[in-house]
Amino acid sequence: MYRLAIEELYEWKKSANRKPLIIEGARQVGKTWLMKEFGKQAYEKTVYINFDSNSRMAELFSSDLEIGRIIMGLELYSDVKITPENTLIIFDEVQEVPRALASLKYFYENAPEYNIICAGSLLGIALHQGTSFPVGKVDFLNLYPLSFKEFLMAMSKEKYVDLMNSGDYEMMTAFKQDLIDSLKHYYFVGGMPEAVMSFATEKDFNKVRRIQKRILEAYEQDFSKHAPNESVPKLRMLWNSIPSQLAKENKKFIYGLVREGGRAKDYETAIMWLTDCGLVHKVSRVTVGHLPLKAYEDMKAFKMFVVDVGLLGCMVGLNKKILLDGNDLFVEFKGALTEQYVLQQLITNPDLNIYYYTNDNGSCEVDFLVDTGDTIVPVEVKAEVNLRAKSLRMYVEKFSPDVAIRTSMQDYKKESWLVNLPLYAIENLTKELVYLLQGSQEQRTMHGAFHPRGLFGESGS
Repeated sequence: MYRLAIEELYEWKKSANRKPLIIEGARQVGKTWLMKEFGKQAYEKTVYINFDSNSRMAELFSSDLEIGRIIMGLELYSDVKITPENTLIIFDEVQEVPRALASLKYFYENAPEYNIICAGSLLGIALHQGTSFPVGKVDFLNLYPLSFKEFLMAMSKEKYVDLMNSGDYEMMTAFKQDLIDSLKHYYFVGGMPEAVMSFATEKDFNKVRRIQKRILEAYEQDFSKHAPNESVPKLRMLWNSIPSQLAKENKKFIYGLVREGGRAKDYETAIMWLTDCGLVHKVSRVTVGHLPLKAYEDMKAFKMFVVDVGLLGCMVGLNKKILLDGNDLFVEFKGALTEQYVLQQLITNPDLNIYYYTNDNGSCEVDFLVDTGDTIVPVEVKAEVNLRAKSLRMYVEKFSPDVAIRTSMQDYKKESWLVNLPLYAIENLTKELVYLLQGSQEQRTMHGAFHPRGLFGESGS
């Protein structure tokens, strides 16, 4: 199974100022596999250390963190001679031995020649609880479930990925039914590696659903095992409320849907815990479309998504038979699966900061605002065939963005500054923006101010 993140690991290895690398991500998104696979591909030798219930390693790191002593201990434990230039050292479940995390400072400062990658299922929680290692002494990489392109590669459809990467939308349109069918499968299977591998080899939706249920059960077991006892009931209620939150027309998170009379202060710890372990993604509201969006973030209003579209479908009991009903899948569940899918593809790009927009009176909502650092791009998500975009039009009239994106099941279409980007190609957004922004700046220079009515027509459709 190919993961795009392995290219980032090769870049990390080549970096002149390489630091120990920490891979963050939810349980079962493939962190261990990725580290081991990178070791096989890029190094002569790999030393793999799992710190979970490992008393010998806990003892090794409990005293002096002198690098020569630690390396000797790792060699004795693994029976592998560690040579810096051709050995990858992997620390897995590293949060179980905080002193091992602390040692990364000394590897960076005193022995940067060693190649060290770390990961842990609950590492984000450990870091936010104050586990000691200095900021600036490590690099970070977030790993998510497989994206749609990675899913296609796992299904042996690499040629479709090449087609999408080429940006040839005419050719994509010619083969769009194959892409739409694969996208339906992705909506059901999602991107959790075990589920994808099962579907790739057996094409059995029932087995996929059993795997997803097992993953969700493991997550809930983590609540009881690792979360503070007083937070466990709130964690469960909050986690289980997310599908109903997303089913609303207005997907803003409402504490009262978790429990009647629920308030923000009751669930702050639970939200932080779920966020830190990578199980949920918070998308905050802004009411202004100006750079930088972070400056206009409304900390009290947000939408909350889960880690994977397939798991979301499992949580609501999405029936596999819906896959046989034409495009009906994309109008079920009030677009929640589609927004989940779009967010899941966008967050894999660390250069994009993602928010959503509503105006003060709530009459205008844009599903996502993407802050690239240079510009702000409104993204309207349409699960249905009806492409009316009243809110997007209102936003464009008020803030005059360089580019407005509508993503739907319709074909690619560029119309003035509105671009319809097919849902199956939403991963192309960053590449598409480079092309579109160059063109929009030329149009602005040639034709003056932007008129939204030219985008949408008189009807706004």
